Amino acid sequence: MIKAMLVVGARPNFMKAASLVRAIQDDPNFDLALIHTGQHYDDKMSHIFFQELGLPKPDVDLGVGSASHTEQTARVMLALEPEIIARQPNLVIVVGDVNSTLATGLVASKHMIRLAHVEAGLRSFDRTMPEEINRIVTDALSDYLLTPSPDADENLKREGVAAEKIFFVGNVMIDTLLRFKQIALGLETWTRFNLQPWAYSLVTLHRPANVDSAAQLHDLVDALVDIARQMPVVFPIHPRTRANLIRFGLLDAMANAGIILTEPLGYLEFQSLMSQARVVLTDSGGIQEETTVLGIHCLTLRENTERPITVTQGTNRLVGLTRARIVATFHAVLSQDHASPRMPNRWDGHASERIVKILRDSIG
Repeated sequence: MIKAMLVVGARPNFMKAASLVRAIQDDPNFDLALIHTGQHYDDKMSHIFFQELGLPKPDVDLGVGSASHTEQTARVMLALEPEIIARQPNLVIVVGDVNSTLATGLVASKHMIRLAHVEAGLRSFDRTMPEEINRIVTDALSDYLLTPSPDADENLKREGVAAEKIFFVGNVMIDTLLRFKQIALGLETWTRFNLQPWAYSLVTLHRPANVDSAAQLHDLVDALVDIARQMPVVFPIHPRTRANLIRFGLLDAMANAGIILTEPLGYLEFQSLMSQARVVLTDSGGIQEETTVLGIHCLTLRENTERPITVTQGTNRLVGLTRARIVATFHAVLSQDHASPRMPNRWDGHASERIVKILRDSIG
């Protein structure tokens, strides 16, 4: 029996873990404990995702809450270690690149427990991003590096990771997307905002580099205001972003421009809205992948991406952070036909099953 511990902590983790938990639970060779660190802890960022995605109630919620990157990482380590000692797993699984991922990897390695990293090998090559540090360190500690795309394999090999530790399994985020696609579509969330399919844009912003600087956020808001003159814009606002929009006096400008401002949406509502958007503008990593599979034009409001396959094989464009470039690319996209769904290799809804087989065959 493989005593596995899967640790999640933030919104992106829940979506990636949902299909993996299901696949593990379907395999009698695994005894799974699900640990929630509480990095994201309120209903809109955490609990609703457990309900919608059918995730079981966590065996324990560490309740670490929000803090600086350093303090949050330390809190997770201190709270998780007693659980590791008490439960004595022989495998710890982490997903993604949030602070909980890094903290869990450090604790598991200190206790000499095998570590599996789902979504390993992604690199933006920008170490000013906290997630990049989390990815690099977690991969260096991991025994099983489960990658979503061939470029991730190449990144790991270039860093000296032994080939026998690297497993190209596909994309667990897409497992969940495909499993819930029809349910989400049936919600017709666009009607809640009096919108028509393919006739609106959808925006998400949350990265500190984009929303913590008054000048940078002002430029992005100006771009969104310009876009709102062309078509309706829906903006579910991340709590951090909302706080800064208020602090910098920018919230009213968007409301006055007719931008539809809403609280964060649940997974199914957001997927429904995204599935019928003409264009999505985002600084999220996962949305770059989801729009590729859904066939939605995606403008990534960053200078780099750790998911280059969404640019080379998908529907994603890196547009940077300047108002002029964002608006110009938006107009260029509008002049084109709808994008077509793209399915990179092994983005087929079965990545979780491949992961379970690899871990079972290697450990069991």
